[in-house]
Amino acid sequence: MYVWFSLLAGLALLPALLQTLCPYFLQDCIYMLRVARFGVRLEKYKRRTPLYSILDCFLDSVRRHPLKPFIHFEGKTYSYSDVDRESNKVANALRAVVGLKEGDTVAMFLGNEPCFAWTWLGLAKLGCAAALLNFNIRSKSLLHCFSCCGARVLVAAEELRGAVEEILPALKEKGIRVYLLSDECSTDGIKSISQAIKQASDEPLSPSFRANLHLKSTALYIYTSGTTGLPKAALITQERMWAASFIQGVSGVTADDVFYINLPLYHSAGFLIGLTGCMERGNSVILRRKFSASQFWDDCRKYNVTVMQYIGETMRYLYNTHKDNDKDHKVRIAIGNGVRADVWNEFLKRFGNIYVRELYAATEGNIGFINYTSKVGVVGRVNILHRNLFPYALIKFDIEKEEPVRNADGLCVQAAQGETGLLVGKITKKSPFVGYAGNEQQTEKKRLRDVFVKGDLYFNSGDLLKVDHENFVYFQDRVGDTFRWKGENVATTEVSDILIMVDCIEEANVYGVTVKGHEGRIGMAAITLTEGKEFDCVDTCKVLSNLLPVYARPYFIRIQNSLEMTGTFKLKKVKLVAEGFDPALIQDPLYFLDLAQKKYIPLTQDIYNSVLAGEIKL
Repeated sequence: MYVWFSLLAGLALLPALLQTLCPYFLQDCIYMLRVARFGVRLEKYKRRTPLYSILDCFLDSVRRHPLKPFIHFEGKTYSYSDVDRESNKVANALRAVVGLKEGDTVAMFLGNEPCFAWTWLGLAKLGCAAALLNFNIRSKSLLHCFSCCGARVLVAAEELRGAVEEILPALKEKGIRVYLLSDECSTDGIKSISQAIKQASDEPLSPSFRANLHLKSTALYIYTSGTTGLPKAALITQERMWAASFIQGVSGVTADDVFYINLPLYHSAGFLIGLTGCMERGNSVILRRKFSASQFWDDCRKYNVTVMQYIGETMRYLYNTHKDNDKDHKVRIAIGNGVRADVWNEFLKRFGNIYVRELYAATEGNIGFINYTSKVGVVGRVNILHRNLFPYALIKFDIEKEEPVRNADGLCVQAAQGETGLLVGKITKKSPFVGYAGNEQQTEKKRLRDVFVKGDLYFNSGDLLKVDHENFVYFQDRVGDTFRWKGENVATTEVSDILIMVDCIEEANVYGVTVKGHEGRIGMAAITLTEGKEFDCVDTCKVLSNLLPVYARPYFIRIQNSLEMTGTFKLKKVKLVAEGFDPALIQDPLYFLDLAQKKYIPLTQDIYNSVLAGEIKL
């Protein structure tokens, strides 16, 4: 009897003991169970013939709840059945008018609107791959996208007609047929197709039109943000679409949730995690043309939104928008990436207990993390299941040479716990790296060979991460963003975080620039000022002096009206780096850090010349 009593008492104390010794044990278990469940589903789909795709999952939802709202957009609601019928009309029209068939690639040049969803579904019903074009790009960059994916047909929104006309001669030369979603078009070489879609049958299409597809078939081409040069087309297979769509489920999203999408649908966050994730879950979408900080919470209250997305700076924009009733909403989960720890904390204080599921992933990559705990500032957590399914490592990286450190045997060296290292993911059947369409050179650049044994092959993420003593994973910087000065590595994100602590500074974009006669790159920052404030030369210097070593402080400050960003709210640096700090070329106000005066002073041409001549010590 005593033994049984002791056993029961021990079991009763076990949860408290686990909470003390392993505070994240329960969260680890829930996450691993979810991942395992979705992994089993994907393995089942691999053995299924014919292919069971995201499209088929959507059609199952149509059969289960045809009248359930799928998309709310600008005052209109489209049910699952409505979207299905519209996609049938698109598919039937494109088959009859354009002659599309299984295996064709079609470029979609559309904004965030419901027709994006049913155009893609219509293409999927015909077995066609879709290239999702960024509606912000023009001219050379836009034309380059066709070279990557090999699309022979372009379907464009009426409002983007001007951008299409700019490159129309080149499209004609390539034999690319252009169709505009409008009732009429007088431009030679562009055909309107809206009338054909309206008149087409909304009857379902036979699955035989896509009978030869399989999980390794190309489903999409999604283009990189273009922070460094021309866009690269990441090739997304049917299998990868499934994996990305599971992120909602892994994050705890259910069919009863209402999901808010204001990120561009041409990007993996908006389309794969957002739209196809909602198709996988069978939930409802609130779709906006673009992100609006002023309208965000009003929309959330109006539509009872329970899950939101964020990326880059959008979360900061939200807490900087001053409104009342901050906690009057039903949002319980936020999924995204790129939020700083200070913004994260302020966001939670102001808007309440929202589970922030910060991600680390790349559209083309084979390794990713998700923060399934309540720990602020981390992108994920190391666990056994994840490491076995997707083998990865952090390896030592030489910032100055911009290459991995190798030992005497020519192999890479694993970074120690707590040490920043380059993330690499082993390329296997379960975690492949397909690469970039039409760009073998860039694909090869992302492959890293002879990492731990001769002949092995890893995906080079180009990102620096760190794992702490509790096995939490932290994003540190992109390889090109970390620079080396005075023999020390400088992380741009850390410097940016400190700069925005200065009262007069609203935003900061930190980068390294070369100086004649000096090794490495010296720190420079492009900043915007807080509304109503002037640049405080003394206070800025004081804050940086208190919190940063001399080598990490930006020696040059460039004040801009706004910081240039990509369509997915990532700061652009390439142009800034190229322009350097020459006051003769830059019209923006420039400042130089004068250590003797302990303040920033205007950067004149004389000071610039003295820096280049080596007369001013850096």
